[in-house]
Amino acid sequence: MKLFSSIRGKLLVCFFVFILLFNIVSISIYFSSTRLTNEYNTSFERFLIFNSISQQADELYENTNAYVRDPTEDNLTAYYISRLELRNEETRLADNMDEAENMELSNYLNLIDSLVRNSEITVGFVLRDNIERYTSYLEETQNSASYIQENTLSLIDLELTEYQKLYADLQSRNESFRIFTIFLFMTTVMIAVFFAFWFSAGINRPLQSLSAAAKEVSGGDFKGDPVQIRSNDEMKLLGDTFNQMRADITEYVEEMKDKAEMDRLMKELELKHLQNQINPHFLFNTLNTVSKMAYLEDADDTSHLIDSVSALLRYNLGNLKNSVSLRDEVEIVQSYFHIQQTRFQGRVDFTVELEENTLYIRVPRLILQPLVENAFIHGVESLEDGGTIALCVWRQNNQVMVEIADNGIGMEDEQIQKVLSPEWVESEKHVGHSTGLGLTNVIRRLQLFYQTENVVQIDAAPDKGTVIRLVLPEFSQEKGEFANEGSYSGG
Repeated sequence: MKLFSSIRGKLLVCFFVFILLFNIVSISIYFSSTRLTNEYNTSFERFLIFNSISQQADELYENTNAYVRDPTEDNLTAYYISRLELRNEETRLADNMDEAENMELSNYLNLIDSLVRNSEITVGFVLRDNIERYTSYLEETQNSASYIQENTLSLIDLELTEYQKLYADLQSRNESFRIFTIFLFMTTVMIAVFFAFWFSAGINRPLQSLSAAAKEVSGGDFKGDPVQIRSNDEMKLLGDTFNQMRADITEYVEEMKDKAEMDRLMKELELKHLQNQINPHFLFNTLNTVSKMAYLEDADDTSHLIDSVSALLRYNLGNLKNSVSLRDEVEIVQSYFHIQQTRFQGRVDFTVELEENTLYIRVPRLILQPLVENAFIHGVESLEDGGTIALCVWRQNNQVMVEIADNGIGMEDEQIQKVLSPEWVESEKHVGHSTGLGLTNVIRRLQLFYQTENVVQIDAAPDKGTVIRLVLPEFSQEKGEFANEGSYSGG
């Protein structure tokens, strides 16, 4: 609910709940008091009506008797007034009667009618001067008035009895109302306590979680569990913001680590590049081969060999921080192939299979030559004959696959796992490498360049050769653009 999506909404809910409870109590008290008051007023009004009817009945008889004795206009007027007042009281009594009233009250009303009728007949005979008849009806009027007096006392006794029942009922209701009031008070207190704990817990628990997470961050732990806040109010927004902030810090720290690692690798690369831009052992063998070629062959082959050496030297001395196209890497490997084929004649066979539409992608500088050198030096150089190194490049599922395969001595599974492990650091000197770089350096630079771990696959077995396969995305995740459009920087 939107009402519970903010702390202000929760406070309003608590406020309205208490207002509702207080209104229920007030309305209950009001209606209960009103009902009790109405019942009391009805009972008391009947007492007054009975008393008034008793007085009006006596007065009606007295005025009738006075008119019989002295039939003047004043006495007749007094008679009519007393009769009217008695009729009014009779109407009031009838209005206060319920349908379930007892027979005595109905008989009482009939007595009033009889009294009024007898008095009217008496007055009528007086007007006609019929002494015998009005004397008889005057006596009936007196008897009716006496009956009314007696019945009034009887009805008052009944009303007192009913009033006692009403009083007992009032006492019972008061007790029930007292219990209800206590129950309502206790319920209100419990609801208030519940809302207090619910509201405070909704603020306190998230604050404790945020406080604990903040201590973790201040202690350098950026990879803790996200702060879980189940509410949908401002605390939820605060928790989500904190989680996003910690994720951003973690990403920034990882990015800084990657940059530091890249700087380390590039410094290592530059240092090795300065120390042995062309390994003396490799340079000696190459120059020795050039010398023999100059002696044994015509100048064209020697020129081709020198061009290959020159291209290799020029490429290795290039800016290591710039990315290059895969075509550049393949061309320098072909120069390396030519040099080694010239050196070893028929002992090693080099083959190249390329898909031209894959050579445009950008890659870090010097990734293929170290791998080919590694295949030659550690794979096939020790073979006396039949050594083979193959370079294949093709596209597969929006990825460019680069494979360097040899039929040399192969590798143990344990050695493969070490090479692929991020924690493994090469300590050996790369004797015979023109770059001074090993397999681990190449793998790590590719991982940092493409921002993914799965860039290298190695298939090998002892005495069955080695296949190193590079899986290069056509889309660079680091740059957010196609790999062939990016540039490579180590810093």
